[in-house]
Amino acid sequence: MPTAAGLHLSEKQFAELRKIVYDRAGIHFQDTKKYVLESRLARRLEELEFDDFDQYLMFLTAGPYQTEEFQEMFNRITINETSFFRNEPQLDVFEQRILPELLEKRSATKRLRIWSAACSSGEEPYTLAMQIHRSLGVRLADWKIEILGTDISEKVLNQATNGVYPRYAVRSVCPMVLKQYFKEENGQYLLDPEIQSMVHFEVLNLKDRFAAKRFGTWDVIFCRNVMIYFDDAMKTACAKLYHDQLADDGTLFIGHSETLRNLDVAFEQIDIPQAFAYRKAIN
Repeated sequence: MPTAAGLHLSEKQFAELRKIVYDRAGIHFQDTKKYVLESRLARRLEELEFDDFDQYLMFLTAGPYQTEEFQEMFNRITINETSFFRNEPQLDVFEQRILPELLEKRSATKRLRIWSAACSSGEEPYTLAMQIHRSLGVRLADWKIEILGTDISEKVLNQATNGVYPRYAVRSVCPMVLKQYFKEENGQYLLDPEIQSMVHFEVLNLKDRFAAKRFGTWDVIFCRNVMIYFDDAMKTACAKLYHDQLADDGTLFIGHSETLRNLDVAFEQIDIPQAFAYRKAIN
């Protein structure tokens, strides 16, 4: 199927482009998804005034701006679909079951560390910050809360840092929470500065295990709706990374359409409805 720009992605070009994406980000585009890369990159080729995908592949692999261009390409071929309080039943499990347990276990150190991996424009880690904020209340000042949001895309993390969101992003937020933590201004929703201050953002490629390790151990890891884009090898590598970086009594949350079954990683699922959560298996 030709793109709007009349540019065609041959099977050979698709194979090369798909390999680049997989090698650098671990995302696997199936054979049936060639049209996705073709259609989403056609406009980019027009902007660069390239005549075909061979020129683009050369630019992407041998040009002086190959790192920057990969970021640009990645922003265009991925869909950063997210919102505040997405999959609320699972978040209720976090707030009502997992969080109280952790606060009790960490009462001596009063330190809690949470990692939101592949967080896109920040709705997930900010949601977790709001839940912790209302759970601790006045006790928040006594705690050291560290929430890290990471993503491979610098562009979406810049949006997250700004803390300004369209109506669509807050569509699942109840009116009381919306009033407490957001300020509406010209059709945009500005996040409360105190909630913003609870979250730190860093660019991180999940394939880079050494970079991930420098952030240390986490009490809770959220990695939702990410592994659906990975093949089994990348899913296993990702799960092993989380196992290494998770506290022995920590919790890993994944998406409702994802599973760690059949992966050679020592996790066991928590038997709580709607949790989609795992802990390290006990030997």
